[in-house]
Amino acid sequence: MAVPVNKEELQKAIETNYSKLKNELSTIPVELTTVTDLEGHAKDTTMSINNLVSYLIGWGELVLKWNRKKDNSESVDFPETGYKWNELGKLAQKFYQDYEGIDFNTLCVKLDETVAEILNVIERKSNTELYEVSWYEKWTLGRMIQFNTASPYTNARGRIRKWKKERNIK
Repeated sequence: MAVPVNKEELQKAIETNYSKLKNELSTIPVELTTVTDLEGHAKDTTMSINNLVSYLIGWGELVLKWNRKKDNSESVDFPETGYKWNELGKLAQKFYQDYEGIDFNTLCVKLDETVAEILNVIERKSNTELYEVSWYEKWTLGRMIQFNTASPYTNARGRIRKWKKERNIK
């Protein structure tokens, strides 16, 4: 799928990519979701399926936080307070810890809610707000949302498909 260039394409990209990811998640045996044998987000690390879902929730929550702060004319620490863009592996570890101990099904419900909230934010914004003005440095709000939703959903789906194939899970 091409990179979205307007509101409608962004909504469609998120909905389509997330739907495909949800289909993959729905076929994972729950007892395997805590096994730490999936390639991690930082070099030479591993994670579980639960960690992967936590990562997606974490980034979704950041998108919502950034938007809330910007809407309230508050300053935003990108990507997150205490983290720099070259420390995303450490940020991934934080997301894993934030949702540690939460079961797979609950994580999936939380991810559903986060995606729904993001889609609501998009719905409330005009195409101009999303794609015609810089929002963070050279990036538009729409592009920042896409970087942290539709694209990671596709990446996560690919990781899961590879993991499932290695385990002969249909």
